[in-house]
Amino acid sequence: MGAALGLIETVGLGAAITALDAASKAADITIIGYERIIGAGKSVSVTVQIAGEVAAVQAAIDSGVMAAERVGKVLSYRVIPRPHDEVDKFIHQFSKNLKNNNNDDKKEE
Repeated sequence: MGAALGLIETVGLGAAITALDAASKAADITIIGYERIIGAGKSVSVTVQIAGEVAAVQAAIDSGVMAAERVGKVLSYRVIPRPHDEVDKFIHQFSKNLKNNNNDDKKEE
């Protein structure tokens, strides 16, 4: 991959959207996907996944975490610079899941 993977896990969708908005505005990154988990910290957590160049992802994560903490709770965040090739398989799966979710949403309209 040669780039980086960034993750921000928040409590609730509002904080996740705020984090993703700030991250997208802070640097040139690609939104890979998101995942909702019921029961994390006795509530619903949402993890957003981004990718891009290492410095861009770091700047985006920093900005996203600060924004999310203003409106909600951040459970965790991480930047993984130059992930192993095997991790790329997960990243591609995240991307496919995001595309499938978007297609499902369009079908419902």
